[in-house]
Amino acid sequence: MSRIGKAPITIAKGVEVSFNDGVVKVKGPKGELSQEIDSKVQVNIAEGEITLTRSNDQKDARSKHGLYRALINNMIVGVSTGWKKDLEMIGVGYRAKATGQQLEMTLGFSHPIVFEIPSEITLSAKAEKGENPSITLESYDKQLLGQVAAKIRSLRAPEPYKGKGVRYVGEYVRKKAGKSAAK
Repeated sequence: MSRIGKAPITIAKGVEVSFNDGVVKVKGPKGELSQEIDSKVQVNIAEGEITLTRSNDQKDARSKHGLYRALINNMIVGVSTGWKKDLEMIGVGYRAKATGQQLEMTLGFSHPIVFEIPSEITLSAKAEKGENPSITLESYDKQLLGQVAAKIRSLRAPEPYKGKGVRYVGEYVRKKAGKSAAK
């Protein structure tokens, strides 16, 4: 039995969960999400808890058992408390400015990069003297939030020699030694 899959999910206060025709819908104070569930996994909603069971012990069913449990749990946490990602920009002249749902970044290229953020995500950028510029993304959809944060990071991923680039707050970048001068 999957250790993750067999753990029950507690439904938070103010969150409504429904399961019809293979689709789980979760509605809460922050938003509404839905997820299709494979027919190999059954969803049971009772007494403020959700339990998932699988139809057989084939490899495909076992892997989906834990996956769907994690996805439903992330949906419930998202619509009740929300998710947050912080990114920091390390490098001379790197800047970020948030204007509505547009993020304008200067990342050492010949032109500024304007990135359009989806409406489900709340954006804020902060630049204080003596601190690295930072970007904060908040949303109720964990998958969309991670995808947008990864796309922003990929515009100038941290390089291993000086560590310059866009990285998640708390991310460790392993540094490499540069070339040694010839003797």
